[in-house]
Amino acid sequence: MAEWPPSRTAANMTATSKPRILTLSTVYPSPIESELGVFVQSRVRYLARRTEIKVLAPVPIINYRRHILQFRRNFPERSYDELIEVIRPRWFYPPGGGALNAAFLFLRIVWSVARLSRKYRFQVIDAHFAHPEGVAAALLSWIFHCPFTVTMRGNEQVHTQHTFRRLTIGWALRRAERVIAVAENLRNLAINLGVDASHVITIPNGIDTEIFHPHDRRQSRAKCCVLSGAKLIVSAGHLIELKGHHRIINALRTLIDSGIDVELAIAGGRGRAEDYEPALRQQISEHKLETRVRMLGHLDREALANLLSAADVFCLASSREGWPNVVHEALACGTPVVATRVGGVPQMIPSQQYGIVVPVDDEIALTNALSRALFTPWDRHLIASWGQTRSWEQVAAEILSIFEEVRAEFDRYRGAYPLLKRRKSPA
Repeated sequence: MAEWPPSRTAANMTATSKPRILTLSTVYPSPIESELGVFVQSRVRYLARRTEIKVLAPVPIINYRRHILQFRRNFPERSYDELIEVIRPRWFYPPGGGALNAAFLFLRIVWSVARLSRKYRFQVIDAHFAHPEGVAAALLSWIFHCPFTVTMRGNEQVHTQHTFRRLTIGWALRRAERVIAVAENLRNLAINLGVDASHVITIPNGIDTEIFHPHDRRQSRAKCCVLSGAKLIVSAGHLIELKGHHRIINALRTLIDSGIDVELAIAGGRGRAEDYEPALRQQISEHKLETRVRMLGHLDREALANLLSAADVFCLASSREGWPNVVHEALACGTPVVATRVGGVPQMIPSQQYGIVVPVDDEIALTNALSRALFTPWDRHLIASWGQTRSWEQVAAEILSIFEEVRAEFDRYRGAYPLLKRRKSPA
């Protein structure tokens, strides 16, 4: 069986004192948006078992889901996620701000970081996404004389299509002590932006194997009210256009017209800046699929694991992704996957033993793959074994080894930092 992309463990690194980490993320789950950035939260929680860590999680003043301004806070600025202190300052995040959003973010949080630094001497800034967090982290690094890392998670592919954002992202990534990519295509993007290849590491996300594992299929299908003999396709993700739920709905109509008894369950809530649900419901109505498609809204992880175990196939039809965790979770539940060739999908499905990969935006190929997948005698035990080979414990060990490297390098060059030679790829 093939191995996941390059593995790095703490055992391979020189032992050092555990660094104190300040994590910066604008998508960290909050009391009113609990489904955001669960992959960031999972990594932080498992890292917190190994080292000291605090989270700076700015919350936009504008609530794009409800289209209202929320100047008044309806939850505390400081709270605890398990034993992790989370600080949530408000910040101005205009939809058309572009590259300026990184500046808005920096100007808002610099004072919060200054106050925090008086009692918490963080040693590494851990930014999630290159824009706007990575750019803001580069500025914080200069102000607070502290190294930083950036984890690229997928939105960079869109932001780098805009000239000024591409320039600022490239500037920040070249100044990061390490760039962590969750998939190889993002690693290649960082290198193309001028980052030294030796300082870009691919570390895919993990999963919680205590939750995502094969459940009893009969019980799962009964809980999900799947009719006996019917096939079930599951799709999951925010209700935004790029997730491709509309492509699966079109495919479903074709499959039913061909005589297949099949249903579709869509799990996911509204996106932060886009609400595509009305368009999906209209499409369902136009195709007369009201009795065949269930819109389940946001599900907690236990409910999602049960749904994935009930499914005959999981389908991801996104037009863009980084490392789509839900594909990883479906595999861990023993469910075969049909997915578009985006982000880390080819690494997650390296063989047709686990699923089928199709071109992006090719609905004929998607429909044919779903038809084939629904009637293939999959080895669900083999699929689950593959899906469970990478846990958040392993990810935390690999990430911590990077932070230890960064801290050790900073100590060696203390006094010169941040005027160290900036790393660029050879001309």
